[in-house]
Amino acid sequence: MNFVFPPRTPAVVPVAGRNDFFPVHRIYCVGRNYVEHAKEMGGTGREAPFFFMKPADAVLAVPHGAVGEMPYPPMTNDLHHEIELVVAIGKDGKNISAADARQHVWGYAVGLDMTRRDLQGDAKKAGRPWSTGKGFDYSAPIAPIHPMHDTGWITQGAIHLNVNGASRQKSDISKLIWNVAETIEHLSTYFTLQAGDLIFTGTPEGVAAVKSGDVLEGGIAGLGEMRVKIV
Repeated sequence: MNFVFPPRTPAVVPVAGRNDFFPVHRIYCVGRNYVEHAKEMGGTGREAPFFFMKPADAVLAVPHGAVGEMPYPPMTNDLHHEIELVVAIGKDGKNISAADARQHVWGYAVGLDMTRRDLQGDAKKAGRPWSTGKGFDYSAPIAPIHPMHDTGWITQGAIHLNVNGASRQKSDISKLIWNVAETIEHLSTYFTLQAGDLIFTGTPEGVAAVKSGDVLEGGIAGLGEMRVKIV
């Protein structure tokens, strides 16, 4: 096969405790998947799940013990943090039942869905896609992926985010409106999930703006911590 120019190196995320890397295929995100966050964004209760996407190369892989550096993106004055449980898919499938979902999960990670909130808000008002608000470069910082055979099937665990040492977001995975199995069930009716896909499962309440120089420290019980500096 001849290419007109060399293909770019694929986006990858390190695997915790190994020298292996997880190749990223697609990034799916779940909107408003905690009740209190849904309320702060103008929604109510257990509405049907909805999804948006980021490009695979939006990932900013942050090794354990390191501080990732995320450039403050252009065209915004309102960059928001959203701490999330990320699910890594390891087996292809479509129309997956919730009962079978765990067969398709390879592992879990701590992630951030960084958002240009002003651009997202403008898009909402105009009835336009969210791509400029959600899918920009470096908009998906992510810590190393922990294989599920090490973590077990995760249904609960504290999730938090601090900014410059001050608490911003704090909740528990058990408070997801649509849990991981249900999310996979719904998502796989729209898309054939493939090994390499990442699912950002939603964020708790407390999202807010950050500025250059801020240090974000987030974590999930059993998956460790991630530190990202906005530069």
